[in-house]
Amino acid sequence: MPYRRKDSPYWWVKYTDASGKRTDRSTGTTDRREAQALEAKWRLEAHQLRQWGVQPEHSFDELMLAYLKATSDTMRDPERATYAIQRLRPFFTGRVLERLRRSDVSAYIERRKADRVGPYTVNRELDLLSAAINYARKHWEWDIQNPVSGMSLRQPEGRLRWLSRAEADVLIREAEKEPKSPHLADFIRLALNTGCRKNELLKLSWDRVDLKANVLRLEGEHTKSGKRRAVPLNDEARRAFLNRARFRAEHCPDSDWVFAHRNGKRIRFMQNGFQAACTRAKIKDFRVHDLRHTFASWLVQGGVPLLEVAKLLGHSTI
Repeated sequence: MPYRRKDSPYWWVKYTDASGKRTDRSTGTTDRREAQALEAKWRLEAHQLRQWGVQPEHSFDELMLAYLKATSDTMRDPERATYAIQRLRPFFTGRVLERLRRSDVSAYIERRKADRVGPYTVNRELDLLSAAINYARKHWEWDIQNPVSGMSLRQPEGRLRWLSRAEADVLIREAEKEPKSPHLADFIRLALNTGCRKNELLKLSWDRVDLKANVLRLEGEHTKSGKRRAVPLNDEARRAFLNRARFRAEHCPDSDWVFAHRNGKRIRFMQNGFQAACTRAKIKDFRVHDLRHTFASWLVQGGVPLLEVAKLLGHSTI
């Protein structure tokens, strides 16, 4: 029967594994019925392997569900992972991982090419599938191969896209019209005026914002480089923080997050609202990360030395 441990939010189970060893195992779920189902599955698989040498089979769908549950709290960009799974699912759903071959991965690549999807996006999708398979092999000891390894497409030289100030003004105006994303305009303002990455902003807590000194502080655990940095705030960035502070005072005064829903929970996704605003602003071929490119481009155009730009972006080199 599933049981709770003080050091874990999930249900745990005890059962005898295929080697005859008594095992304690986390189910990775807070749902008791799911935990009971997993316990029954693991007991059956262990019995079949112990008695008849039958190896358990695992499906793509089982892998994706388990991987997201196991890594959602530590994943750097859960929105990107969710998007990749949505693209992978129509092709791989129902597939048994033990029978997945490189030819299947090649067929997926050709399907995406036929959909006129670029190599950068396809590689992101394959990276997610490969990471999930490797995670299952390492942490759950699934006896599966990784046919995705080494299957990435060659990417052209990195694109560089930025906005003019006039385009940025139009984008912010359109973002302010997004009814389901009242945070979007302020997110864009901050990205354009601080150069912070998407998750550096979405994971930003109020204790790291100093409006008296006009600076926000990012510790190493919050940055891609793993290095701390202080980000100065100009008038536009300060305005965005004041907008968020008013929203917090009205809707969620106890929330720790700068970008929070009305219930105080942290905002994790904003891609759909962003793309809708870009479409209305008639801005094509523009991604969230390009806001950071725009910040850097505006600084260079304003005569800021490249070394200073690199420092503000958190780069160790130009």
